[in-house]
Amino acid sequence: MSVWVDLQGQGPVVEQLRRAAQSSTPTHAWLLTGPPGSGRSNAALAFAAALVCEREQLAERGCGVCKACHTTLSGTNADVRFIATEKTTITIEEARELVRKAHDSPSSSRWRVMIVGDADRMAERTTNVLLKAIEEPPPRTIWILCAPSPADVLVTIRSRCRTLTLRVPPVEDVAALLVRRDGIEPGLALHAARAAQSHIGIARRLASDAGARERRDAIVRLPFSLRDVSAAVRAAGSLLELAQAEAASSNEERDVEEKANLLRSLGAPETGMLPPPMRAQVRALEEDQKRRSKRSVTDQLDRALTDLLSFYRDVLVLQLAAQGGSGVGHSSAEASHGGALELVNESLRGDLAEFAARGRPEATLARMDSINAVRRRLTTTNVAPLLALEAMAVSLL
Repeated sequence: MSVWVDLQGQGPVVEQLRRAAQSSTPTHAWLLTGPPGSGRSNAALAFAAALVCEREQLAERGCGVCKACHTTLSGTNADVRFIATEKTTITIEEARELVRKAHDSPSSSRWRVMIVGDADRMAERTTNVLLKAIEEPPPRTIWILCAPSPADVLVTIRSRCRTLTLRVPPVEDVAALLVRRDGIEPGLALHAARAAQSHIGIARRLASDAGARERRDAIVRLPFSLRDVSAAVRAAGSLLELAQAEAASSNEERDVEEKANLLRSLGAPETGMLPPPMRAQVRALEEDQKRRSKRSVTDQLDRALTDLLSFYRDVLVLQLAAQGGSGVGHSSAEASHGGALELVNESLRGDLAEFAARGRPEATLARMDSINAVRRRLTTTNVAPLLALEAMAVSLL
């Protein structure tokens, strides 16, 4: 099975990466960009696997069968280093370690591949650590950076990389992947893919976790409860609680497993006090988990706001269709908009149509701008999340 099989709807990008992997002199630095859910990290790992693939035949590189492909995709290949962060930023120490590793010769492959999965989460000082290594890479070293857009990376970096942009795959392709790879029932897979707006990872979680689907549904229905300022404040609190619950659900089991694995590897006693050196390592792990939890809540808030934005996106689509004289029914609207009336929250179509009829597109656009402004504030400033959400909720009245 080819390493490219899960890159749904990315034909042109896959073809360029495939040709590069077959070349004896591939470009030494790449920047893979695309919105969340487009599969940047998956594309980077597939490209890395094809670069180090053991097959001699050029056309077969990226076979997905050999040991090099398997270990790359599982994150254990000694010649492929993947760095991402579950904290707020990639630290300068992590960047320096990556540069040191980049100067090692490949142990068993043609290339040493260095992947930075969150190139947009580096401060300028940290990015400058990578600059010289990317500008003048060691022999047989290839860099792959991933970011939402070229603008998220310093111009000094992106000018030295070959940039490829991935697109969000069609809903149908994501649903087909969930059915084929994860054994999800087709109807549920399509519902999850549409609700996730083609984000493959989120679609998989929605399809496999009923609790995640319930939390998303509660978020999308929040605008129906916005009657006055008091209701807006309550809705903001609910939004934060739902995001925190989703973050806790994602991290809790993992945190417990990580601590158990650490204690096991340290040979910790089953009862009684831990020796001081062990306590220090456990504290370090718990601090890392707290930092990861903070970022996780921020990421889940951003996702919750994206889901909330989908509500107003659907409302806007229905309002524009009505203004065009096509009404809100399937056939007439599709005839007028070339089939573009498909809603993200299709199960709420009736309620959304009633909501849309009570407002105008200009007001809906203003509400969408308000949500996007809060998304930017939450990810770029130290604003108190609840205060920002309350101000946003009041602006949605």
